[in-house]
Amino acid sequence: MPTRNDLRNVAIVAHVDHGKTTLVDALLRQAGALGRAKGEGTDNDSTQDRVMDSMDLERERGITILAKNTAIRLADADGNPVVVNIVDTPGHADFGGEVERGLSMVDGVVLLVDASEGPLPQTRFVLRKALGKGMPVILAVNKTDRADARIEEVVDECYELFMELLEDAGLPAETLEFPIVYCNGRTGQASLTKPENGTVPDSPDLGPLVTTLLDTIPAPTYDAEEPLRAQVTNLDASPFLGRLALLRIHSGEMKRGQQVAWCKVDGTITRVKITELLVTEGLTRTPADSAGPGDLVAIAGIEDIGIGDTLADPEDPRPLPALTVDEPSISITIGINTSPLSGKSGKKVTARLIKNRLDQELVGNVSVRMLPTERPDTWEMQGRGELALAILVEQLRREDFELTVGRPQVVTKTIDGALHEPVERVTIDTPGEYVGTLTQALAVRKGRLENLVHHDTGWARMEYVAPSRGLIGFRTEFLTETRGTGVFNHVLEGYEPWLGEMRARPTGSLVADRAGVATTYSMFSLQERGQLMVEPGAEVYEGMLVGENSRPDDMDVNITKEKKLTNMRKSTSEELERLIPPRVLNLEQALEFCAEDECVEVTPAAVRIRKVELDQTIRGRQRNKKPKPGE
Repeated sequence: MPTRNDLRNVAIVAHVDHGKTTLVDALLRQAGALGRAKGEGTDNDSTQDRVMDSMDLERERGITILAKNTAIRLADADGNPVVVNIVDTPGHADFGGEVERGLSMVDGVVLLVDASEGPLPQTRFVLRKALGKGMPVILAVNKTDRADARIEEVVDECYELFMELLEDAGLPAETLEFPIVYCNGRTGQASLTKPENGTVPDSPDLGPLVTTLLDTIPAPTYDAEEPLRAQVTNLDASPFLGRLALLRIHSGEMKRGQQVAWCKVDGTITRVKITELLVTEGLTRTPADSAGPGDLVAIAGIEDIGIGDTLADPEDPRPLPALTVDEPSISITIGINTSPLSGKSGKKVTARLIKNRLDQELVGNVSVRMLPTERPDTWEMQGRGELALAILVEQLRREDFELTVGRPQVVTKTIDGALHEPVERVTIDTPGEYVGTLTQALAVRKGRLENLVHHDTGWARMEYVAPSRGLIGFRTEFLTETRGTGVFNHVLEGYEPWLGEMRARPTGSLVADRAGVATTYSMFSLQERGQLMVEPGAEVYEGMLVGENSRPDDMDVNITKEKKLTNMRKSTSEELERLIPPRVLNLEQALEFCAEDECVEVTPAAVRIRKVELDQTIRGRQRNKKPKPGE
């Protein structure tokens, strides 16, 4: 079959925080792409960091959320020009749909592994997907200059992971042969020779990685007899061109102004015109007259095009198979804000506006699903994990929406007539002194210990399989128990039979019993009951959580009580009342903290936890109606 020797398509995949985006930055800088993007020739000294993370949330959190592609121009061993399309994928397990979509655009992957942490749960996930597609893999051991680097052990762990995944997939052992490159993305250096632990590679640049990439990643192949077939893998928008569809061309040629057959996922076929054709150069998209097999392009002119759709020859339309991603495992409910403070800070508060925005999210996010609920103003959103759904809610909040968000729940399945729930593979790196505490905490959450290794550094690695239901809210407890020193990662492993009842939050809630303003006088006496979560002067309403009770039961409290004033002066009246600083929760922490009968009020100005039923009298009746033993 003919090949495009002037082109390579590669994805950089890894666990979160192993250095993918930083490595792409270094490749762009050394190829001169950053300077060209800014119109400065080839300014290789650009100091801009993480240029691929363009969203505000990505730059704030230091993670990649959306898969994005860039292109650099290189030269092969014979001096011939080669365009390398690089897809930067997310490392967090919750954004696995973006990883799977990115893999549909490329012919090989660079698997990045931290020289100290080694392969982690998301490393297993992305490698399993790549091997399942039969893609060649380059192992890049990154951050070799870390003081706690253990390069040789990490390579051995990667070989073990490859062998395990190859056995599970039934693939031949020859696939185990893969090139290894040692990198330092921060300094932009790579080498084929293993450096000493804690040192940088001996090469002055990323040349060895580039050479290995061009030699290992195959050039795109195509059938010259096949008509045009291109699949939509992502969506974007331009203020001048409207909706853009990002495609990989599998066969045939695409031209600007061309009439094509738009084959939708639902099976309908419509004839449309491509008004603009764009190719990527560095960080910018530039107009092109035509593109061929293997090219990653963006097109404009089709307003309602969706991910997975195929653009084909109108005379011989041959749709490509639809993109498939793993099933969602966590769900939340999103509805209108029904609290007494509704409409005070957000501009978008109606069910119609919220429904339209959620429908819009479904178009561009293949790993999210929406289901109706019993209420016409509330919808169930399903996704890969708490973080992915919290990011969605945070985006809505920044767009001036006001919402009521329910507590995260697991998405169950019925298999062979029995109820099954999702379970996750958990990897914990912690100082050895906390192993006993964490073992006890995960045992309560029905976790199953599979491996425990104590390193010479005094740290330990624990591997568990635990139900997703038990991990909801565990991250906060984990950081508390390890004093913020531990590292906690997890990825979906599969489904197992329902593991029965599980301990909920061990503490109760302090709930405001009336509307008003929180006063320092009242808070001073209440802080003995538990930890407060509101600041003095905050507006509260009946049913709103104002703190965490130190006991298991909920307690209705008056946080608005003011000090009675008299014209008599007491000797103790001038004493300073010292308040313990309140524990203010962000959106993710609030969702994790929620109990079964609680939800989160999300507005542009505040995040508040509240009872689903605000009226304390009704809540009291519901508690009294609990079934007695044997009923």
